Amino acid sequence: MNNKGFTLLELIMVTIVLGILAAVAVPRYMGSVSNAEAGAEANTVAALRDAVEQYATQKFLETGRYEYPRNPFDYVEVDNYTTMSNWDEEDALAVSIGSWVISPDWDAEDGIDGWGAREIFHKRRDGNLYWWSYYYGDLTDLDADDRGANVGLYPENPAQGVQDEFDIYHNSNGEEGPWVGNGERDTYFTSDTDPATDGF
Repeated sequence: MNNKGFTLLELIMVTIVLGILAAVAVPRYMGSVSNAEAGAEANTVAALRDAVEQYATQKFLETGRYEYPRNPFDYVEVDNYTTMSNWDEEDALAVSIGSWVISPDWDAEDGIDGWGAREIFHKRRDGNLYWWSYYYGDLTDLDADDRGANVGLYPENPAQGVQDEFDIYHNSNGEEGPWVGNGERDTYFTSDTDPATDGF
C-alpha cells in the first residue's frame, strides 16, 4: 500500500517559508499603499491650491484686491469631501476612510475678522488623519493683498508673526507638543504616539 502525503517536517518547512514571504511582502505592500495615498493627497492639495489662486486672481480683477475663499472645497470637486459636526475625537474616528474634511470656520462663527485659520484632513486606509493648514485671512503687509497662506503652504508664506504663536500646539491632554508639519500624521484627536501603521 502506497500512502502519499506530506510529512510533519515538510509541513513545518512550508509554513516557515510562507511566514518569511509574508514578513517580507506585507510591509512592502503596506508601504506601496501608503505611497499611493500620499501621491493622491499631493494631487488633491495641488488642485485645491490652484483653485484658491484662481479665486484670488479673479477677485483682484473684480475688486483690485487679492483674497482667498473661506473654503477651497467650494471651488474644486474632491471625492469624499465631508464635514464633521463636532470637532472632536469621536467625530474624527467616525469619519469614513478616504474622506477629506475641513475644520469649522471659527473666525466667521465668532464674527471676527481674524486669520481665517482652518485645518484640512484626509483619513487614510490605516485610519490615520493627515493634516494641511489653510489660512484665508490677511497674513500679508502688502497693499491690495489680503491673502493668507494657501493649502499646505503655512508657515512658508510671509505671515504677521503668526509663526511664533503656532510653534507649539496643545494636544487633547493640554500638553504642549511640536508643530505638526503639513502632510504629516496628526494625532491631535487621539494623542496616539504609535507608528502610523498601527492606526488609532
